[in-house]
This record gives sequence, C-alpha cells and structure tokens, in this order.
Amino acid sequence: MRCWVLNEVLSIILALLWVGVNLYLFIDTYYWYEEEESFLYTRVILGSTLAWARASAVCLNFNCMLILLPVTRNLISFMRGTCVCCRGPWRRQLDKNLKFHRLVAYGIVINATIHIVAHLYNLERYHASQSAEVGGLLAVLSKLGDTRNETYLNPIRTFHTNTTTELLTTIAGVTGLVITLALILIVTSSTESIRQASYELFWYTHHVFIIFFISLALHGAGRIVRGQTSESLLLHNVTRCRERYAEWQAASPCPLPQFAGKEPSAWKWVFGPVVLYACERIIRFWRFQQEVVITKVLSHPCGVLELHMKKHNFHMEPGQYILLQCPAISALEWHPFTLTSAPHEDFFSVHIRAVGDWTEALCKAFGVGNQAPQELRSLPRLAVDGPFGTPLTDAFHYPVSVCIAAGIGVTPFAALLKSLWYQCESQNPLKLSKVYFYWICRDPKAFEWFADLLLSLETHMSEQGKPYFLSYHIFLTEWDENQAIYIALHWDETTDAITGLKQKTSYGRPNWNKEFQQMAYNHPSSSIGVFFCGPKSLSKTLQKMCHLHSSADPRGVHFYYNQESF
Repeated sequence: MRCWVLNEVLSIILALLWVGVNLYLFIDTYYWYEEEESFLYTRVILGSTLAWARASAVCLNFNCMLILLPVTRNLISFMRGTCVCCRGPWRRQLDKNLKFHRLVAYGIVINATIHIVAHLYNLERYHASQSAEVGGLLAVLSKLGDTRNETYLNPIRTFHTNTTTELLTTIAGVTGLVITLALILIVTSSTESIRQASYELFWYTHHVFIIFFISLALHGAGRIVRGQTSESLLLHNVTRCRERYAEWQAASPCPLPQFAGKEPSAWKWVFGPVVLYACERIIRFWRFQQEVVITKVLSHPCGVLELHMKKHNFHMEPGQYILLQCPAISALEWHPFTLTSAPHEDFFSVHIRAVGDWTEALCKAFGVGNQAPQELRSLPRLAVDGPFGTPLTDAFHYPVSVCIAAGIGVTPFAALLKSLWYQCESQNPLKLSKVYFYWICRDPKAFEWFADLLLSLETHMSEQGKPYFLSYHIFLTEWDENQAIYIALHWDETTDAITGLKQKTSYGRPNWNKEFQQMAYNHPSSSIGVFFCGPKSLSKTLQKMCHLHSSADPRGVHFYYNQESF
C-alpha cells in the first residue's frame, strides 16, 4: 500500500484537489443562497432546493470548464515537449489526460443529476404556490406581477397549467432538456462495450457535445430563478418588512419588492476552454488541407495493412501517434494510430489491423488481401493530424525500460526499437542502458513484420557488441496440434522454430510476479519505466506488479507504470 501511495502520490493529490474544489464551490454557493437576503422571498416559495440547484449549477459549470482541456491534444503535446515543469511525475500526469477527462465527466453527471432533481422540485413548488388554497406571504409573493409596476417572482403565472407545458415553453426548460438528452447520449455511448463494438457510434455521438455546450451557454438566458434587486433591498429591507408585507398592510411604509433574474454565467466558465478547443479544430482543418504522399502499401497476414507516407514539415518522436482520416470513407471521422517508423527514416508509417467498420473499409480500399498490387495514384486520399505525444516517448529517460505488448499493441514499440537501432549506430551516449521487451500474442503470423524487425535488431546488437542491451520474451497464448508437430519437426538449438529468433518462444502466459522479481533483483537501485499497450485486464495486473515490487525505500528499486491510451 505504501509503495502504491509513493508511486501515485501526485495523482492522488490532484484528484483530492479536484474533489476539494468541487466541495468548496458546492458548500460556499449552497450557504450563500441559504443566507443571502436578496433570495429570502425566493426561499419562501422554493425552500432549500433553491440552494441545491444553484450549488450544483456552479459545480457543473466548473467541471464543464475542465472537460475539454484533457482532449486538447496539441496543447498537451506542446506542454510535454516544451514546458520545463512538465518533467518526471508531472509529465506522467499529462499521460493520464483521458482518465482525468472521465473523472470530470463523472462530476458533470453527478452535479447534473442534483441540478435536474432540484429544479423539478422547484417547478412543482412554483406551480403549487399558485393554488387558491395557499395563503399568507406565499400567496402574496406568487401573485406579484399581476398588476402594473410589479415584477414577478414566480415564473408560473397561473395554477391552471401543468409543469410539462412550462418546461417546454421556456428557454431554461428547452435548453435543460436538450442538455440532459445530450449528456445521456454522450455518457451511454462512451462505455467500453459500445466503443469496442462500434467506435463509429461512439465517435459520432460524442460530438453531440457541441449541442451540449451551446445549450449550456443559453440555459440561464431565461433567468427563471429570480431574487430581489439590490436597489429594492435598500428600500424594502426584508428583515424589517417581511412580517408587515405578509399581512398586506396598505399603510405599510415598505414599498413593493422588485425582482430580477440572475445574470447567466455558464458561458463565462466555458468560454476559454471552448476557444482552446476551437483552435484545436482549426489546426486539424489546416492539417487536413496539407498533402500526404503515400509512398508504399504493404499487406501483411491476418488483415494487417502497412502504410508508408510523407508529409511536409512532419517531425516525430518514437512512440507518438497520429489521427488519420480517409475522406472517401468518412468526411468526419479521425482515428488514432501509433507511428511504427523511427524519426531517422525519411517516411512515417502505421500498421492498421481490420477490427471495425472503418478499418475494414480502409484495408479494402488499399487492397488488403488482393493479389495484384494497386497503383499508388489510384489510392484514396488520406489526411493526417499530429503527431501527438504518448507515455512511450519517455522510455529513453529511464536507465531501464520494460516494454510490454499484447497483440496489435506491439505497434507503438516498433518505432522505439527502430530508434534504438539508429541511436546505437550513431554511437550517441544513452541514459537507457537496458530494455526488456515482452510480447504476448495469439498468432505470430499476424505480426510477422514485427518478428522480422526483432530479428534484424538482434543481429545488429550482436554486431555492435551489445547483445545484452535488449532482452526480449515472446509468449504464444494459443497454439494447436499442427503447430506442436511443426515445432517438433523443425526444432533447432540455436533459433526458434516459429520466429527464427535466438530467443525461444514461450507458450502460455508470463508469470509476472516472477518476471518483476527478477528485474528488481537485477536492478536493485534503479528507476524502471514500465510501458504497456494492450487490454485493460492485463493493465491492472501490471500496475499491481509495479506497486508490489517497488521498494518503500527511496534508494531502492521503483517501477513507474505508463499505459498507452489515446
């Protein structure tokens, strides 16, 4: 537990700070509306649900201000690359941008629920206070506005109506309904099961956020919740005049109170982040206009497409990713893909596996599975946005790095291993002295291109006199009787029968506890960066191993977990 706290202390502090700001805003706003004199008459009608509605509204505005910041990819990449303060643990926080995005989304859902329920109660109380059975101060306040020189406090003017009609005939009601429906669509389509089943559905539905923010900015324009004006408070002191006013004394020296709606403020909260996000989309549109030249198309087994591309002023680092669009397939959709080329190469490449509607259409358009190669001129146009930073770009900043890939998650590490090749050739001194690479896959035929890369890297490291710089372990999780017969017939003491590498392929899954124990033993006083790309279930296991095998002693070994997420 102590090691987990040491590794995650900054994340914990930031999460607690976010919770603390939410609590402060909620409590401070709640008590302000419970005690503020200008809303005393409003509280006579609504009670404490006024404070609940307004407090949750402020928290809702605060979280809506934050929700767009974690998805401004260019801003985050800029901070990763240029800000001196974004180093070490602070830089790892930038890599958790999507986790923070989801955390803020939970805050929006909670506060929106409180706000909706509170205002539904308020609407019912406004309606009930117009009943003929209601008397005293409540009746007097609800009837205000029926004659000249009076301003109303109760937005529902007659009891002979229903709350549904009032809801659908006011700016606040209509925009509130739109906000609620948009939020439900965004949240439900963001679940992991829907994202995996149909990424396109998630992508399109998520962009309802545009309607969400427009409605949010307009929501307060109706000024439904009203309070006494500051000028009226000087003439009609509620503490002195309340009892007299309740009795409706004609000779009372207290003038009629005047009411007005509170100025809408939601747009002030979200204006800055919306402008930043708009700049993000402008940059994407500008990059969309830039020409992308496709220099090579390769088709690998099991539906894997490899694309080599060139673009003017395109600069990348190992482990970064791009957003790819094919207008011939969809004029709106952008999909993230890890770059598999090294910065030293005169092109950039991606490997794409057909696992969804969009990727299947892309692979088909580029002739995956066709025997006859297509002419490059006849290929559909591609647009590229990026590159953007990922945790893997920090692999060179540790003395020891552990790279763990599952299935197609191996693609981010292709660029890293290629960069190791080129940097070893240049003889430049590296802080990185040891790389452990683990690859768990079901069918190695699907990733023959990566096995070829490992083979060339293995040969190159031996020639450079660094055979122990890279330690790699390949695990095959699914194999049948035919493969077992093939392995037996082609057994070789020096090379693996499946991959052709010197390192033998293991069968089954790694014993992570044993692997981490060995790494901790080999590097007793080191900071070890662990980088993973693959399924969430394995991610939780690896994160647990990092915490379990990190030393409580600051001078001992420490594993720092980084997961690819984009």
